[in-house]
Amino acid sequence: MIYESAQEVEAGGLMTYGVNRADLDRRAAAYVDKILKGAKPADLPVEQPTKFEFIINLKAAKQIGLTIPPNVLARADQVIK
Repeated sequence: MIYESAQEVEAGGLMTYGVNRADLDRRAAAYVDKILKGAKPADLPVEQPTKFEFIINLKAAKQIGLTIPPNVLARADQVIK
């Protein structure tokens, strides 16, 4: 399966492609800081995620007999062996 977060892949899932949670947390903290300093939430712009991560678990791929092409491995942010 392809999962949403890195935790599932680290626990044995095949791969993930999703937002970088650490980046989202940092950006959320900036919003909280602005609100605590008096900004109105309705006046703050809505932002889309900008950082995504692609992680492949080669150990899981091997267990199911799947070969991941080298060009796909090269695009991964992290490869779990």
